[in-house]
Amino acid sequence: MIPFVALLVSGLLFRLLGVIGWDYFGSWQTSLQAAVAVMLLLTASAHWGAKRKDLVQMVPPAFPNREWIVTATGLLEIAGAIGILMPATSAAASICLAILLLAMFPANIRAAKEKLTIGGRPVPKLVVRTLMQIVFLAAVLLASPAILPF
Repeated sequence: MIPFVALLVSGLLFRLLGVIGWDYFGSWQTSLQAAVAVMLLLTASAHWGAKRKDLVQMVPPAFPNREWIVTATGLLEIAGAIGILMPATSAAASICLAILLLAMFPANIRAAKEKLTIGGRPVPKLVVRTLMQIVFLAAVLLASPAILPF
């Protein structure tokens, strides 16, 4: 739930900065790109902190090297956060992030079904988790002007 709140609050803040004249955030897509970057950097930070063990538990046991998967997805989230901010790479980053979110969704399903926790807090129920995933997918795809140029 924290990544969702981070996306929403930072997106509104960046948009407000654009409205009051900070040129960098002049478009809603630029504000959304920055908000997606904030969300991704926040989620990536958990891949190496106290929540790492919880993230490893989320990876379905059928996957080998679950610790490596958590490290790799964290690095991909950081790369995506940087890539989505750069005009030359935002379209590719958006598509790659959408694929990454889809690839990580089985871990989210497992976490919800098995009532796992992250940092001692229960993960959201599957319906809520699925709706958040849809919002995250929409955000990364809408953030690239090359994908939706308006």
